[in-house]
Amino acid sequence: MATQVASGDPDTGLRAVSALRRLLERVERIHVTEARKRGYSWQQIADELGVTKQAVHQKYAKKGRRW
Repeated sequence: MATQVASGDPDTGLRAVSALRRLLERVERIHVTEARKRGYSWQQIADELGVTKQAVHQKYAKKGRRW
């Protein structure tokens, strides 16, 4: 993946960036889910991610879902 990101070919580089974004989203979701299971508040998670509480809550909270 590092080779693809550093590629001089825009098509290859952009595909690598897209793949990294998908991976990052999956890893973030896993850790947010685990943090909620362990009792972290939305504010604590937001602080660690460097975003607002509202942003993280809107992205990950599901109606009717119990953490």
